[in-house]
Amino acid sequence: MSDLRSLPAPPRSAPLAALWWMAHGDWKKAHEAVQADEGPDAAWVHAHLHRAEGDLPNAAYWYHRARKPVASGKLDVEWAMIAAALEAAHT
Repeated sequence: MSDLRSLPAPPRSAPLAALWWMAHGDWKKAHEAVQADEGPDAAWVHAHLHRAEGDLPNAAYWYHRARKPVASGKLDVEWAMIAAALEAAHT
């Protein structure tokens, strides 16, 4: 898959769509996309979104739901890591 950010529209996968919206500066639409999906991939993206928002307790909850360690590095690096992992899983 090409760079998620360069796609002309959000992907069908809710977690990837949320990352697409986040990359395009729309946190609210990103959050709406993952709220509708209860899977672990959506929980991982949900955690990232709350971390980006600065709501670290809520982010920690979602990392736990995703069974992922709480991230603490740069947000853009985490975004790219999540995007690569989910793109690989959804192709």
